[in-house]
Amino acid sequence: MSPVQNPAAIAIGDSGAPDLGTIKKRQQATWASGDFAVIGSTLQIVGESLAEAADVRAGERVLDVAAGNGNATLAAARRFADVTSTDYVPALLEKGAGRAAAEGLAVQFRVADAEDLPFEDASFDIVLSTFGVMFTPDHVRSAREMLRVVRTGGRIGLANWTPEGFIGQLFKVVGAHVPPPTGLKSPALWGTERHLVELFGAHAADIRVQRKQFNFRYRSAAHWVQIFRDYYGPTHKAFAALDGTRQKSLEADLVALLERLNVDGDRSLVVPGEYLEVVVTRR
Repeated sequence: MSPVQNPAAIAIGDSGAPDLGTIKKRQQATWASGDFAVIGSTLQIVGESLAEAADVRAGERVLDVAAGNGNATLAAARRFADVTSTDYVPALLEKGAGRAAAEGLAVQFRVADAEDLPFEDASFDIVLSTFGVMFTPDHVRSAREMLRVVRTGGRIGLANWTPEGFIGQLFKVVGAHVPPPTGLKSPALWGTERHLVELFGAHAADIRVQRKQFNFRYRSAAHWVQIFRDYYGPTHKAFAALDGTRQKSLEADLVALLERLNVDGDRSLVVPGEYLEVVVTRR
């Protein structure tokens, strides 16, 4: 197998375990590629729903982890919370800052790694993450950091794609063409109740989980592929890792998946994407 077919080859350490530091740097470059804000802004409704589920209140200290261009950030700020928005990709925070400024919302933006948050213990009333922290290489460490910075009785609100849903299936399609790093846990595990209990159960007074749907709405399957190929970092990088023939094969498989899941027939593309809306109350 060539390095192009297996880009994880250099992400394995001498011990045979995945080199999480190398993987993280590669992920950071991936999310900085394209322009995630084009995709991220379409997901705003998820941030609003999560803010309601987590019962964000005026004056509460809220941390958005792996915030991207700020969907949960804006939702919390609109509810007059004191919000700190973090991500390890500065360009994404700049997009979020632009959105906040346009609405006249006061938000603090800070570059931060979800696995090593630069905040004191119990600094926040609420920690949020929409389709963000689930992509960290070290699941246990990122969950531990969120638990550490939220106060006793505080809430952790998450939106995570499920393995069975559209994005979970998308991971499998892309992974068949560009395999993920060997030994790395799938981000879709965050979309399972069992994994959430493993990560948070020992420190949780309560874990509430609701299965929800976000509808991806595009002109057609081809339109979706073009947008995600141009702007969504993981898909952008996957296509870039393949030669012309294999790019066409990946495109055909993506179109087939989209057309199979499309609920709008020939009129447009509407693909329901299942995710878990999660609220963990810190014990």
